[in-house]
Amino acid sequence: MAIAAGEQVYKNFIGGRWQQSSAGRLVANRNPATGEVLGQVPLSTREEARAAVDAAAEAFPRWRDTPGPVRGKLLFKALEIFDREMPRLADALTREEGKTLGESRGELQRSRNILEYMAGEGRRLRGETLPSELANTFTYTRREPLGVVALISPWNFPVAIPIWKIAPALVCGNTVVFKPATLTPWSASLLMEIFQEAGLPDGVLNMVIGSGNSVGEEIITHPAVRAVSFTGSNEVGSKLYQLAASRGVRVQAEMGGKNPVVVLDDADLELALAGTVQGAYGSTGQRCTATSRVIVSEGVADRFVADVAQRAARLTSGDGLDPATEMGPSVDESQMQTVLSYITIGQEEGARLVTGGDRVADGPRAKGYFVAPTVFDHVTPHMRIFQEEIFGPVLAVCRVPDFDAAVEAANAVPYGLASSIYTSDLAKAMRFVDRSEVGIVHVNQPTVGGEAHLPFGGTKATGVGPREQGSVAIDFYSELKVVYVDYTGTGRKGNLY
Repeated sequence: MAIAAGEQVYKNFIGGRWQQSSAGRLVANRNPATGEVLGQVPLSTREEARAAVDAAAEAFPRWRDTPGPVRGKLLFKALEIFDREMPRLADALTREEGKTLGESRGELQRSRNILEYMAGEGRRLRGETLPSELANTFTYTRREPLGVVALISPWNFPVAIPIWKIAPALVCGNTVVFKPATLTPWSASLLMEIFQEAGLPDGVLNMVIGSGNSVGEEIITHPAVRAVSFTGSNEVGSKLYQLAASRGVRVQAEMGGKNPVVVLDDADLELALAGTVQGAYGSTGQRCTATSRVIVSEGVADRFVADVAQRAARLTSGDGLDPATEMGPSVDESQMQTVLSYITIGQEEGARLVTGGDRVADGPRAKGYFVAPTVFDHVTPHMRIFQEEIFGPVLAVCRVPDFDAAVEAANAVPYGLASSIYTSDLAKAMRFVDRSEVGIVHVNQPTVGGEAHLPFGGTKATGVGPREQGSVAIDFYSELKVVYVDYTGTGRKGNLY
C-alpha cells in the first residue's frame, strides 16, 4: 500500500483522488513511545473541506440509486482487503497511537467485526407493511439515505471508530466526508486506501485532515451536510452539537466517560482485580469506557487496594512493538501533561497516592510520553479525580459502607457511559442494572468492551443523539418514507385526517 512510515506529507482523499493539501502549516506525526517522526500532517483549509463536501454531494445520486445489496457487496470486498492488511494496520496503529501490538490487533478485530456486520445490513434495510384504514390501499415504509454526512473521529481508536461510523453511513446509501484526528492520519489514510481498492465510486467517501476549527467547523456547517456523527471531548462535542442542531440536521455525539466498577464484599476478588486492571490500564486508560473509579465495600477495601496497587506497579510500560510491553504511552506530550496535572490535583485534594504518580523517562522510554500506572485510595465523590475524565492510567478508589452507598457514588458524576459490578448476589446485580445511570452495564466483567451487533453509547453528559453500532446505527443514517398505494385507482373513500 502507498502510505508508509517516514517523512512523507499525508494527503487528503477527495473525489476518489489523493490530493496534497495547499495548507502551508505542517505538524509532525510522532510515535509517542519513541519520538520517531512518522510523517507530516497538513492542517487543511476550509476550501479543501468544501471541495470534499462538493465531491460527496455530486456522488450522492449515483450511490443513493445503487441497490443496498450491491453497496453491501462493496463493503464485503473492503472486509476482504482489511483482513489481508491487518498486520500492516496493526503496525501503523501501534507506532502512531502507542497501543501495544496486542491492543492494536484487538481493535482491528473489532473493526472487522463491525464491517462484516454492516456489510450484511445491505440485505436487511427493512421497512414494514402495515394495514391501511382504507379499502384497496397498500401501505408500507422504506428506508432512504439522508445525503452527505460528516463523520469526525478521535485518536484513541483511529480504525474502529471510523469504521463504525463509515460502514453504516455507506450501506444506507449516504456519501461521506470524514475528518480523522490529526494525531492519527496514517491509520486513517490506510483505511481510505482499503475502501478505494474495494471499488467504492469516486466521491462516495472523502477524507480531509485538519483542525476542528477549520475543517471540522466547515463540514458541520455546510448546507449540503445532512447529518453529523462525532466522537471526542465534551467541550468540542457540545459546540458541534449547537452548530449542527441550529441547522436542523441530525447529530450523534459520543463524548466523555467516568466509569465505575463496584466491588461488593461477596465479590470474586480475583475476578474483580483482573477486570479492574484490564479496564484501568488497557489502552493506557485512553478510552471512553476505561475503568477510572472503583467503589469498593469497606469489608474488602484494604485487600483490594493492596492487590490492585501491586498489580499496577508490576505492569511493564514501553514501546508497543516490544512483546514485553503491557502498557503504552500517552498519545502525546499534551495528554501526558494533562494526566500528570490530575495526579497533582488528586494529591492536593487529599487522596492517598498508593502507587505510580510520576512520569517514566528512563532508558528507552526517555523520548516517550509515559506515566506510571497510578492508584489513589480514599477518594471522595467531591474530588475532581472522582468527577472528571482524565484519559490516562489513573485509578481512583472510593470506599463505601454498603450496596446503596455504592450505587449512589457510582451515579454521582455527570457522565453515564459504562459501569460494572462484581458480586455473587444476583439480586444485587440486577438491582444495580436497574439503578445504574449508564448506557452499558457489565456484571462481573470490566467496563470496557462491546460487540459489533449491539448498540454503543451513554446517557447524561456522555452523549446526545442515537446510539452507535448494531441495527440502531441504521436508524440514524436513514430516513423512513411512508407509502400509500391505491391499487384500484378508485380514490380515497374513507375519512381523511
